[in-house]
Order: sequence, then C-alpha cells, then structure tokens
Amino acid sequence: MPDLSTLEPPAALAWITGHPWAYPALEAAHITGIALLVGSLVVFELRAWGLGRELAAPVLARLALRVSLAGFALVATSGLLMFGSQPGELFANRYFMAKLALLLAAGLNAVLFHVRGGVARLDGVARAQTALSLGLWLAVIICGRWIAYA
Repeated sequence: MPDLSTLEPPAALAWITGHPWAYPALEAAHITGIALLVGSLVVFELRAWGLGRELAAPVLARLALRVSLAGFALVATSGLLMFGSQPGELFANRYFMAKLALLLAAGLNAVLFHVRGGVARLDGVARAQTALSLGLWLAVIICGRWIAYA
C-alpha cells in the first residue's frame, strides 16, 4: 500500500493553506454545516424520544432531513476543500482517520434507519438508532477538533 502521508495537494488547492482567510473561511463554513446537520438531528431525535409529541413525526422528519442534508452538503464541500489543501498531513493524522470511520458508521446508521422505516415506527430500535446517531456525530465532531492538536 502506498504511503498516503506523502501526498501533496493539487496545485488548484495548495493556495488555501497559504491564503490569510481562505482556510479560516472554510472552517467557519464547516462549523456552520455541522450546526445545521447536528442541530436538526437533535430536534428530530428529541421528538423520537417522546418530546414534542404534538408535532407529527413524519412532517418534522422531512424538515429535519432537508436541513441535515443542506448541512451535510456544506460540511462535505468545505471538508473536501480543506482535505485537498493538505491530504498527506491529514492521512497521517489518526484523528482524521478515526473521523472518516465514524462518518462511515454514521452514514450507515442513517441509511439503516430510513430503510427500516424508523420515522414511521419510532420504536425502541429507532430510538436506539437516534441515540447511536447522536453519539456518532458527537464523536465525529470531537475527532475533527482533535485533528489540529495531533
């Protein structure tokens, strides 16, 4: 397997780390996307756990999903640009690699939740999946913050 820690950024993205405001702007966009993604998930998860029963779960789920997807699009775009500006350094970072694994687990959990009709059921399994979702996303955020300190 090749040593990915030696990867250099593509010329089109190398300027990002040297520009005085490009990387901080990407970080701000990334944090905004995280807030949209996780914030909307928490609102729906509170409903799944029994709070706000007067709100129709399917209607709230549709709204939360739209906001979550918009947040994820912002996170993915800004994250890919930040990654592209320093791929070798990030591939060598154990917190980055853990973050990728946790992202995969969070994505699989979300797919399984929707495939099994968790929004319509809101049964014990669905509630467990929402708790797992929250835990995974918090772990993603924690690993993301630790990337800078490793």
